[in-house]
Amino acid sequence: MTSAPHLSMAPPAVTATEQLRTPLRLRLRPNALSTGHVDGAWWPRSRDLAAELPALLTVLAVRLGEIPRVSYNLTEWDTAPRQIAVRGVRVRLSGFWSRPAHTVDVIAGDRRRLTLLLVPPDTEPSAAHHSMMCAAQRENADTTEALLHGAVASESTVDFVETGGTRIPEQTFRGAR
Repeated sequence: MTSAPHLSMAPPAVTATEQLRTPLRLRLRPNALSTGHVDGAWWPRSRDLAAELPALLTVLAVRLGEIPRVSYNLTEWDTAPRQIAVRGVRVRLSGFWSRPAHTVDVIAGDRRRLTLLLVPPDTEPSAAHHSMMCAAQRENADTTEALLHGAVASESTVDFVETGGTRIPEQTFRGAR
C-alpha cells in the first residue's frame, strides 16, 4: 500500500525572491550619525507583515548586512508568523503591545538598528510622500505623530541651539494646534 504525500496546511515561508513586483516605498536618512526618533520611513502596501517584509529586508541588507530580527507594534499589522525566511536567513518577528506606534525596528546581526516610521498603507499618497520625505531628512527630530499628521510642514521646525561650541537640535513649534 502506498501512502499519499503529506500536505502541510501551513503556508510556505515567505522568501525574498517572491517580491518587488512593485517599487518599494522607502526613504532613509543618509548613512551617518543622526538624532531624532526615526531613521527613515516605510509605506507598505498592506497590513500583511509577512508579505511586506521580504522586499524591505532585501533592500536594507545592503546597508545593514544580515537582518535576523524585526520588532513591531502588534496593533499596526494583521496576524504575523513568529519568523519568516528571507534569502535563506530566518528572521524573527517580535510583536509587542508596548512598542511605539507607527514604528518598525530592523535589527542587524551586529545589533545595529534602524527605526523606521511606518506610514499606514491607507494613507493618502501626497500625505504619505510628505511624511516619508520629512522622516528621511538628516536633521529631522520630529516625533512619529508629528511626521504622520503633517505638523512638520505647518507647525514645527528643527532649530540648532548653540551651547558651548556644540550644536544641539531643538524642536520648536509655530502656530496653534
